[in-house]
Amino acid sequence: MNEADVDDLDAGGLATARRLLHDAARVVVLTGAGISTDSGIPDFRGPDGVWTRNPAAERLSTIDAYVNDPDVRRQAWRGRVDSPTWSAKPNRGHRALVDLEQQGRLHTLVTQNIDGLHQAAGNDPAKILEIHGTMRDVVCLACGDRNPAGLTLQRVRDGEADPRCLRSSSDATVGGATPGGTPCGGILKSATISFGQNLVPADLDRAEAAAEACDLLLAVGTTLAVYPAAGMIPLAARHGAPVVIVNAEPTPFDDLAAAVLRTPISDVLPTLVAEPPFP
Repeated sequence: MNEADVDDLDAGGLATARRLLHDAARVVVLTGAGISTDSGIPDFRGPDGVWTRNPAAERLSTIDAYVNDPDVRRQAWRGRVDSPTWSAKPNRGHRALVDLEQQGRLHTLVTQNIDGLHQAAGNDPAKILEIHGTMRDVVCLACGDRNPAGLTLQRVRDGEADPRCLRSSSDATVGGATPGGTPCGGILKSATISFGQNLVPADLDRAEAAAEACDLLLAVGTTLAVYPAAGMIPLAARHGAPVVIVNAEPTPFDDLAAAVLRTPISDVLPTLVAEPPFP
């Protein structure tokens, strides 16, 4: 795609965004669910989002409901087993951010997504901050034991509707089984941050520090409605960094942005990060 392929409303914004991006040496990127929709993973709050179509589904991501209602946990585990994330592949939008890193200008990639597609695309895990956690691991809410999700998902497929922690009270878990002692039996949950849970303080500090240090903040595929991640936008702006927003729908911070692009992410990001010459 080139600039001639962008609709008239976005053409001027794309030119501005490209020049700002290529003048920047420390780019911080904030991504949301919109970057993964072209990989077959539905978003949550968009016009056709999971929670827009079924508001009751949001309850599955509320920690109090999850802990206190076994039926919520059973529904959540069925949803995890059937999630399109497991077969999803990175798209051109994800790969464009790998290009940005390879150009040496990506400072930090803060993602609200839990799908792990930035790592799968090839971004350096050390540069990625999964501020809402990851669904690719499972953690025990009682003892804190953490393991790859595949072990627990297989237990669900084999008939355990609400699997519990198998970690032994006397030995570490080996391959998802208990070698000895009494099993912990704690509630298992994907290693994501649910509503009602606090973000990891170190992750929040790192995200804020990145927003303060960047010389451009690029927000991609996020409604900017969820805090504290959304707070990175005004924080970066207060520290003098221009903001570029790429999102299909308006956001609360469009008025702070130097450029706002509505063009589909997989189309526009490769053009946005492409090396000069400019059109």
